[in-house]
Amino acid sequence: MKKGFGTKKNFMSELYTVVLAVLAILAVSGLYVGVTNDAVNFLNAAIGSKVAKMKTILLVASVGIILGVLTSSGMMEVARSGMFNPALFTFHEIMMLYVSVMFANVILLDIYNSLGLPTSTTVALVFSLLGAAISVSLYKIAGDPSLSIANLGGFINTTRAMGVISAILLSVVIAFIFGTIIMWFSRMLFSFRYIAMFRKMGAVWCGLSFTAIAYFAVFKALKGILAGTALYTWISDNLLLALVLCWISCSVLLAFLQLFKVNILRINILSGTFALALAFAGNDLVNFIGVPIAGLDAYNIAKEAGSIDITMEALSTNLPAQFIWMLLSGVVMVLTLWTSTKSMNVSQTEISLAGQGDDMISGEQDSNVFSRSIVRASLSISNFLDRVIPQSVQEFTNKRFEYVDVEKNGAPYDKIRAVVNLTTAALLISVGTSLKLPLSTTYVCFMVAMGSSLADKAWGRESAVHRITGVMTVVMGWFVTGIGAFIIAIVVGLLLIWGGTPAFIVVTIACAYMLIKSNFIDAKKASDSMPKSATENNAVDNVMDETCRMMKLTTQIYDRTLVAVFKEDRKALKDLVRESDEIYSQCHKIKYSLMPTLREMKGLGLELSLYYIQVVDYLNEISKALVHITRPAFDHIDNNHKGLSEQQTEDLKHINEDVAEIYANINRMITTNDFSDIDMVLTMRDELFERIASTIKSEIGRINSGETNTKASMFYLTVLSETKAMVLQARNLLKAQRYFLEHAEATKNWASMNRAK
Repeated sequence: MKKGFGTKKNFMSELYTVVLAVLAILAVSGLYVGVTNDAVNFLNAAIGSKVAKMKTILLVASVGIILGVLTSSGMMEVARSGMFNPALFTFHEIMMLYVSVMFANVILLDIYNSLGLPTSTTVALVFSLLGAAISVSLYKIAGDPSLSIANLGGFINTTRAMGVISAILLSVVIAFIFGTIIMWFSRMLFSFRYIAMFRKMGAVWCGLSFTAIAYFAVFKALKGILAGTALYTWISDNLLLALVLCWISCSVLLAFLQLFKVNILRINILSGTFALALAFAGNDLVNFIGVPIAGLDAYNIAKEAGSIDITMEALSTNLPAQFIWMLLSGVVMVLTLWTSTKSMNVSQTEISLAGQGDDMISGEQDSNVFSRSIVRASLSISNFLDRVIPQSVQEFTNKRFEYVDVEKNGAPYDKIRAVVNLTTAALLISVGTSLKLPLSTTYVCFMVAMGSSLADKAWGRESAVHRITGVMTVVMGWFVTGIGAFIIAIVVGLLLIWGGTPAFIVVTIACAYMLIKSNFIDAKKASDSMPKSATENNAVDNVMDETCRMMKLTTQIYDRTLVAVFKEDRKALKDLVRESDEIYSQCHKIKYSLMPTLREMKGLGLELSLYYIQVVDYLNEISKALVHITRPAFDHIDNNHKGLSEQQTEDLKHINEDVAEIYANINRMITTNDFSDIDMVLTMRDELFERIASTIKSEIGRINSGETNTKASMFYLTVLSETKAMVLQARNLLKAQRYFLEHAEATKNWASMNRAK
């Protein structure tokens, strides 16, 4: 009898039904997470080039998704037998293995979301399967004296595991190289001023792209439904001839459409988006229902046999997924695509890394030694090539890569690069599939986009180090995902297989909390705290809202920090450090989004833009001063240093009261837009500064007389200094905010008068 899970006679206990229900719920969650994280693969070329309205792009992708799941060859066999030998496991063990995989995915994604790290859902699933299979195998080995750890290889499909690892390496390197090369030659052909040349060569070039996309659709996306048909057989037997005929046919058709002023680039990009969505739904996202449906199949097999001890060799057969489950999966994917704001945020990561122009990368992205070394080495190579390559060749090449926004739509990159991204990704994936190379769709799409942006000279000296750091962060996130998924799955698997019903209940409750927290509580907090970007129409409102919100939060955190220091409350200080860091990060993002924001505000006048810069700068300085108070406060208490003396505490209480009064008046004026008492705040500020100066003198006297210890005095003086800086910048902010609103009102009145005329 299995611990806590019924007997042979009563094997279909309610608990197994609950396990099946949990798998179903996690399948929906997996589909949601899959679309949220990986929609970037098939959407970004269309979004980044602004080829159509968002609704049109989503509609094309939705049709591709539905067709992809309906024409899928069936469920991914990796869930059944890809990472382990099901014939060596019983029904009970298989169910614990599958539920461990789904739980491990929930835990891993919650950890990654909390840390703000990128992840690959496909890698997470595969390595979770491997980890869970090892945990169940260890359980079997421990319970059978005839088995030893040397028999572990018989339970696990090590070949498949090595294939996944090689897929990461192959996808990253090959996709980046080919994306760079193809984009370089394409830009040399068309340049950024591509319109004139495109009239001559566009149909042939796009025809080649259509051929690659069609090849991809036939051999990757629709292979399952077309395999065995006369057309598929003929194409396979006469591949070169079929490709040439397709190229000629597409080129002629596109040239004909060009005569009627049809934008064939738009057709090409939308077709590529459709093809990638088709393949993604049919081959990748099926992974997320693979484990739950495999669990359902195991349940049905055991039910028919009437025993939980039956081995699951039947799972090795390629059973097609039921139509209803595929259809429901497609519906969930489409609904997620249209409703998930997270998927758009994920897309922005790749777009910002690949976008044209240095201001696409926010300066808050830290660099590292490796990225800086790469940039320095690249500059050295560039300088060497400049000395070797003839000047005339350099001038010709530089002119081809001289950026001009001929499309004038403000897109991060033009349609030429979007076509290259889609075509190269489709071609590499389809060739890899035909050669049985385990390339990853996610890695190929991302690295092609990075390679094409490099070749397009989007990586200028101002942003190159940050782009390289961003790419490294994403790539390393994929590697760490596999390790993390593997370890978590082993731990969860061992806990469930040995812990029985109590362990299952505890883990289920914990994962349910994580799902709710990640998708509802944290998502709402992130949405509420997301800084708004200014545009010509909402710039004034955004500045007012952000200023009010930041100032109120700063006031609260400052007061709570001093109170926590007085009480030596380490936990509260730790939370306050996190909150102050979040505020500083948000202010920093606003500061480094100044360039694109100012371009959007160009219709509001230079004076208004000047005061906007000042407001943003003062906000950033206030948040920086706050961080310089909360961090030393936490470090002081965390290191168990002696607390503040009675006199120091009393002085800080009085200063805290003065700061609270000043900030209350500032917040009131900013909220009501009534700046009549601004001189009063100036007077209060001067009085506070005199009190701080007097307090510092008193502290110096206590230091000289040996009445206080060094650590407490240094922390105390730091708080006083940063408090002064924080109040000073708050007063400056108030002044800049007043001028900003005055000019905004004047600009609004001037615009109204012009419209009236």
